[in-house]
Amino acid sequence: MKILALEFSSAQRSVAVVEGGTDHLPVVLVEMVEAGGRATRALGLIEEVLKLSRVEREQIDCLAVGLGPGSYNGIRAAIALAQGWQLATGMRILGVSSAECLAAQAQEQGCFGKVNIVIDAQRKEFYLASYEIGDAVRREVERLRLASPGEVEAKMKSGEMVVGPEVKRWFPASREIFPAAAVLGRLAAGRRDFISGEKLEPIYLRESNFVKALPPRVIPTIPKP
Repeated sequence: MKILALEFSSAQRSVAVVEGGTDHLPVVLVEMVEAGGRATRALGLIEEVLKLSRVEREQIDCLAVGLGPGSYNGIRAAIALAQGWQLATGMRILGVSSAECLAAQAQEQGCFGKVNIVIDAQRKEFYLASYEIGDAVRREVERLRLASPGEVEAKMKSGEMVVGPEVKRWFPASREIFPAAAVLGRLAAGRRDFISGEKLEPIYLRESNFVKALPPRVIPTIPKP
């Protein structure tokens, strides 16, 4: 199975083509990363990755999308692209947590023990999930939730590791890891829980609050003398 993976949930966005399945280990054919900004040449990156991997669009069997949490606009862009592709071709889609992707990358980089995945949630809060990671094990021990800076600092003071995108901005002793499309694609290669594009949703833990706009002001007309 050939997988096109899109990971746009952080400032370092990436696209990868991964080949694999349940019968053999997945292989990353090509990955391209665009760093340093929130704007992404999504279609341009996809075209370049397909060209370098010598894979035609019609040969892609599945689109894997990083669902965050993270950059809401980036995740929405990836979802919209996947939805359009599925609508046009019937392409199969998988949604993968970007926190799970970060935990897998931490494991690959030898971050063992209690590892905390930390992602900026704005409003002076962070998304926080904790994993127990070893050479051959990766297990979520605390589910993803919103946390204060003090809670993250307490984790570090107790000797636990903190990793995530851009985390050094707030926690200098932490380790920066950005979610990568290559890892996302490898995770997707072992899954078969395909989903309809219309059901793809960003991972967003806050409740949506909508405030009804005030009615427009009616400016009285002044009669002419």
